[in-house]
Amino acid sequence: MNGIQDSVAIVSGASSGIGRATAKRFASEGAQVVVADVDTEGGEETVSQIESDGGEAIFVEVDVMNEDDVEHMVESAVDTFGGLDFAFNNAGIEGAHGLAHEQSMDNWNRVIGINLQGVFLAMQAEIPAMLEDGGGAIVNTASVAGILGFPNLSPYVASKHGVIGLTKSAAVEFSSDGVRVNAVCPGVIETPMVARAQEEDPETMEATAAATPIGRLGQPEEIASAAAWLCSDDASFVTGESLVVDGGFSVQ
Repeated sequence: MNGIQDSVAIVSGASSGIGRATAKRFASEGAQVVVADVDTEGGEETVSQIESDGGEAIFVEVDVMNEDDVEHMVESAVDTFGGLDFAFNNAGIEGAHGLAHEQSMDNWNRVIGINLQGVFLAMQAEIPAMLEDGGGAIVNTASVAGILGFPNLSPYVASKHGVIGLTKSAAVEFSSDGVRVNAVCPGVIETPMVARAQEEDPETMEATAAATPIGRLGQPEEIASAAAWLCSDDASFVTGESLVVDGGFSVQ
C-alpha cells in the first residue's frame, strides 16, 4: 500500500483482535511496528507472529490512561526506529452492561479513561513526534456506537462519540501541518471482546449477525485494511472522517 513501506507505526491494544490484525497488516506492508498493550503476554505473541512472517516489531507495555506510559510508547518508536509516521489508537474496553442510572462511577471512569482519555493522551504524545518528522497519519478506533445509541452501554457509547469529536477537532488543527487524523467505526467484529458477549448472550449475537445486511459478523482483518488505507497515500485527501466498517448495520 502506497506510503507504508519503510515507515514506523504504533498500534495500541495490539495484543489481540483488531489491534493484532492491524499491527500485522502494517508490518506486512513494510512498516516497523510498536506493539503496545497492557497485556504483556498477548503483545509479545503479536510481535512473535510479526517476526515469524518476516516483519519487524517491538513490544511496549502501556496503560493508555497513564501519561508517562503513553509518552514512553512514543519515545520507544522514535528511539528504536527513528521517528513516527502512523498511529492506530485502538485500545478499548466495553465495560459493564446496565441501564444508565445503574452504572457505577468506577465503570464510567474506567471506560472513559481507557477509550477516550487514552486516545487523547496518545494524540498529545504522537502529534509532536509526527510534526517533528514532517507529518503523519493517525487513526482512532471509534465504533458504530460512536454514531448510534445502544441500550445498557451508556459509558461505552459516550466514550466512542467522544473519540469521533476528538478526531474531528485534531484533524482541523493539524491537517494543514501534514498530520491527518481519522477514525474507524467497526461494527460487530469477531474479537475476544465479542466472543465474551457471545458466551453471555448467544441469542443477541446471532440476532445481530442476522440484522447485518451483509449477513455475518466482521473480521479483524477487515478493520485492519480500513486503518491501513486511511494511513496510506491512497487516502491523502481524507481527514476528519469517521469510516464506518459495519456490513451495513448502521444504514438501515
